[in-house]
Amino acid sequence: LYDLQTILSEIDRIKTLRGELPLEVQDLEDEIAGLETRIKNFHTEIEDLKAAVSAKKVEIQNAQTLIEKYTKQQDNVRNNREFDFLSKEIEYQTLEIQLCEKRINEFIAAQEAKSNEVAASEEILQDRQHILNEKKIYREYLRLLYRKVQSKQHQKSWFCRHLCHRK
Repeated sequence: LYDLQTILSEIDRIKTLRGELPLEVQDLEDEIAGLETRIKNFHTEIEDLKAAVSAKKVEIQNAQTLIEKYTKQQDNVRNNREFDFLSKEIEYQTLEIQLCEKRINEFIAAQEAKSNEVAASEEILQDRQHILNEKKIYREYLRLLYRKVQSKQHQKSWFCRHLCHRK
């Protein structure tokens, strides 16, 4: 009877240890899924920024081509009005190039910031995955221990029932 009580105490102890473990595991799994989605979104944003940088470089090339064209046309103007118009167009295209360069620098800075956030999120993700694996192993250990103790309880209770019937 003492052994049976000891086994029941052991079962209660295991249930207490197991306690919130399933909820903790679920919370970690949800957090990991959220981190994976966040990292995926950061990668998408980085690719969008790279595409924006490429588009701005194309705009710069187009503006430089127009500046060359307008500069050549200035050599063949017939009056001051045409010359002033071409000068304004060259100035406008120069400003467009400066604006594109400014945007490229902004995009590159945003890209670096996103890359840093990806690195930090990946580090957190690896940490959470490690903790999750440990908790899953611990949960499995407690499950097996619980089964073992239940088996002992079953054997002891069977033994006690048979002893009681013999008397």
